[in-house]
Amino acid sequence: METTKDGKVEPVDMKLEIVVLGVSNVDVAKAFYEKLGWRLDADFTKGDDFRVIQFTPHNSECSIIFGKGVTSPKSGLLKTLTLAVDDIEAARNDLIESDIKVSEVFHFAGGPFNNDAIKNARLSGRDSEGRSYFSFASFEDPDGNGYLLQEIKTRLPGRE
Repeated sequence: METTKDGKVEPVDMKLEIVVLGVSNVDVAKAFYEKLGWRLDADFTKGDDFRVIQFTPHNSECSIIFGKGVTSPKSGLLKTLTLAVDDIEAARNDLIESDIKVSEVFHFAGGPFNNDAIKNARLSGRDSEGRSYFSFASFEDPDGNGYLLQEIKTRLPGRE
């Protein structure tokens, strides 16, 4: 921790760098993420028992890793990996053009991320007030790992 000029203690910088995904077929997963247009950062193999692949979404500081011999969650376990976009329709259309099956735009009945709190939480269409953080679309990779596109036009204070 660092101390500022006014004596306040600042926490150490920490940035989410990697999310490890479970996949059942490394080559199928690799082809899917290539189709998304994500940057392939690494594809390392050591013998027949180890292979790690890393992809990064465009302009993201966080990447995903999957592979063979990589300690990871069960394939399809992650359901709400969230990708911030500034135009939900443009992002959705980009996925459709890449032949990715993506949901219609929706919002949650009680606010963002309340899928389990309310029965039939997903409501069709954008947030009626057009608020940042409230409009979504979703898609899955071949293993059922789920992604949410979340439209953020204006960030919350301190997140700029």
